[in-house]
Amino acid sequence: MSYSQQNIAELNLLMLFSSLSGLEGLKIHKNADASMIAAAQHLHLGGFITQVDGGYLTSLGVQAAEHAHALFTLLNSTDQVLLQSH
Repeated sequence: MSYSQQNIAELNLLMLFSSLSGLEGLKIHKNADASMIAAAQHLHLGGFITQVDGGYLTSLGVQAAEHAHALFTLLNSTDQVLLQSH
């Protein structure tokens, strides 16, 4: 099992939301990269964000963004440990 390109775009979009506050929203403009527009549409359909072009995170979206930020931190901290051990 692996992440699809759409999953990666969705994770990247979730990473743009602040993990510290649910008060910050995003606006995906019509001239944004097509993968980001599609990611926003899919996240909206899944109930993660409030608007098809961004908006705010829903409670589900907050959870997903927190997990995305945590995974990113874990993966990048592992890189630092590996670099230090060589």
